Amino acid sequence: MILPIIGYGDAILKKEGEEIDKDYKDLDLLIENMFETMYEASGVGLAAPQINKSIRLFIVDASPFAEVEEGEEPDPMAEGLDGFKKIFINPIIEEESGEEWAFAEGCLSIPKIREDVFRKPTIKISYYDENWTFHEETYDGYAARIIQHEYDHVDGILFTDHLSPLKKRMIKKKLINISKGEVDVPYRMKFPLVKRRK
Repeated sequence: MILPIIGYGDAILKKEGEEIDKDYKDLDLLIENMFETMYEASGVGLAAPQINKSIRLFIVDASPFAEVEEGEEPDPMAEGLDGFKKIFINPIIEEESGEEWAFAEGCLSIPKIREDVFRKPTIKISYYDENWTFHEETYDGYAARIIQHEYDHVDGILFTDHLSPLKKRMIKKKLINISKGEVDVPYRMKFPLVKRRK
């Protein structure tokens, strides 16, 4: 089932998610719905707070980064991303290392805005998968970037929180318009300042 994605300005996006356990109700169905919702919106990651669940769960499918147009050289940062599809439950980023690099990030909850965000290139993360198997893994390049972005969501952080005060001022009106639903998106969204019809 395709779920509405929560738009910028909703309090749930600023709230730290809670850890869950194996008894979390309908977890398999939730994960299935999250993938369906993410693919419908052409995303590469989706965190539970973005579909109105304040829990520490996010999914990624970085395969689009591995696609190469005819005549183009493969991007070394996208190495190993073909079929890179994962579920992260109760994740903890244990370590971030390397020299920060900029990449124009976007977000399904903040459509039509992309801004450079600086992040460290390598992370070590521990998490449980959908079978409750524990993992501790190291990622770099785009994989690390996508994971860091989604991990921020379960900590109540948005990519816009990483921007300079000047950048934030420059996009303030666009952010307010998103909150009001004054943005054209090709997927279902729920906007905090749109009054529901009775």
